Amino acid sequence: MSRVGSDVADALETHGFVVLPSPFSTAEIARVQAAYDDAFAHASPDDVHVGRTSTRVNDFVNRGPEFDLLYTWPPVLDAARRVVGGPFRLSVLHARTLHPGGPAQELHVDIPRTSDAWPMLGVILMVDDFRPDNGATRFVPGSHRWTETPAQVLADCAAPHPDEVLTCGPAGSLILFDASTWHGYTANISSAGRRSMQGTFIPRSGRAATDFLGRMQPSTFARLSATAREVIGMESA
Repeated sequence: MSRVGSDVADALETHGFVVLPSPFSTAEIARVQAAYDDAFAHASPDDVHVGRTSTRVNDFVNRGPEFDLLYTWPPVLDAARRVVGGPFRLSVLHARTLHPGGPAQELHVDIPRTSDAWPMLGVILMVDDFRPDNGATRFVPGSHRWTETPAQVLADCAAPHPDEVLTCGPAGSLILFDASTWHGYTANISSAGRRSMQGTFIPRSGRAATDFLGRMQPSTFARLSATAREVIGMESA
């Protein structure tokens, strides 16, 4: 397995997050963008959640080969092993488009350090460029080591944090983060939606939030690599 470099490992350990250059070529990220839009256009209503600030579509394991690299790329899997601390599995793989003009998301954690379900690695794919004006995700460095959540200690979780860092980058870039790190997307003050994909990896013994096996389509089954099958738990099917 290809491992992340020592600088990436150190950033995850010290800061709780890191931005990696795109594993996709220019042509590949263009295909991802087109497949993303097609998936949003044709997703079943049961898989679509339209919120105040964003629209989310569930289960991108079953939405085409363009998305497979996000949860099978060796450096991502090595990061999952490091953060989870042992065997792991994919829990979710969904997509989110921020609405233009939407406000900032409150700072939060995906999993508290005190939870029985801890630890967890989060992965965000920048389907579009992440910029200060279109809702780039912010992180508070070192907060993955804190036991308190933002809601427990902040008067206003949506307000800027004095230590926050914006994770900006060109389309195709990946954010890896310890899911206990305080984070949230910022306001999208641009006139266009901002697209992204998110995945989470949990301990192998945990229960995935998405039933990938139960939702498995024949076309998905036929194309999945041995690595993909292992990551989503098919060897136990």
